[in-house]
Amino acid sequence: MSDIVPIRPDAAPSERLRDRLLQALLPTAAERGWSAGTLKEAADSLGLSEGELLLAAPRGTLDMIDAFADWADEGMAQRLEKVNLLSLKIRERVRAAVVARLETLAPHKAAEAKAVQAMIRPFRAGEGATFVWRTADRIWRLLGDRSTDENYYSKRAILVGVLGSTMARWLAEPGDDMTRTLDFLDRRIENVMQIEKLKAQAAPAAAMAAAAVGAAAKAFGRRV
Repeated sequence: MSDIVPIRPDAAPSERLRDRLLQALLPTAAERGWSAGTLKEAADSLGLSEGELLLAAPRGTLDMIDAFADWADEGMAQRLEKVNLLSLKIRERVRAAVVARLETLAPHKAAEAKAVQAMIRPFRAGEGATFVWRTADRIWRLLGDRSTDENYYSKRAILVGVLGSTMARWLAEPGDDMTRTLDFLDRRIENVMQIEKLKAQAAPAAAMAAAAVGAAAKAFGRRV
């Protein structure tokens, strides 16, 4: 997949405009951040009218950061198409997905750092959490998860934590080498697997304890 955001010819007019804007905005956003000013500069460089800018990004920079995150998810999905996921253990699949997303973002690391800075502001925290949740949901779906019970939410919540902490570690790492970031990712996944293992081991014990409490309560009830 190209590292340059493509223009989708079959997309809606507003989406094609947004693709063009994202192409023009990324270099400036990497240097000076995602702002109304840099967005206007990108629109002017394309010769877009105010109406076209509004059509492409009615919520301004929020829509452009959203489009950037969506592009990264799509790039991740395309990279995973080349991986035989069914041959991997679940922890290896999760690792492959997170790595694929980091590799997609790597050419635009500075722009991603500025996007994170913009989204951690208090008035953007809700939207930022939504973007990360969406990525976690897409990863699980790409990995074949079809859960609809409480596991649906717990899997995604756990992956949100892995994604967020790994992204922070990657952005804090200078240069292009991801060795330390991937070591960190491996430890995070291992921690999660250990927690899940402990939960699985604790479940029978908890059930036995509950049964014992229930039996004791019934016995007590018969005595009074």
